[in-house]
Amino acid sequence: MRNTSRFILTIFCLMILSACVYRANISQGNLIEQKDLDQAEIGMTKSQVRFLLGTPMIDDPFTRNRWDYVYYLKIGRSDTIRKRWVSIYFVDEKVSEIRKDQELAPDL
Repeated sequence: MRNTSRFILTIFCLMILSACVYRANISQGNLIEQKDLDQAEIGMTKSQVRFLLGTPMIDDPFTRNRWDYVYYLKIGRSDTIRKRWVSIYFVDEKVSEIRKDQELAPDL
């Protein structure tokens, strides 16, 4: 009887401890703060944009006139997900268009 109660107590403690497993945050891409994005303007050079926002997440060799900054963050066990996608288009090595907060696929 004593061994059975110890076994049940051990199983109960293991079940409780298994719910306390830490799950790390998943962060991918370029974190772009709004204050930095607000400073990006039409007419800036590529080097100015790189200095301000960092190296783009996607630099497509087939489309040299567009840089994509993508950011994805999932907070531990919660359902909180933060996604952001900004595309910057260039003409003659200068910013011609900035597309902010584009929609990413919901299953991403």
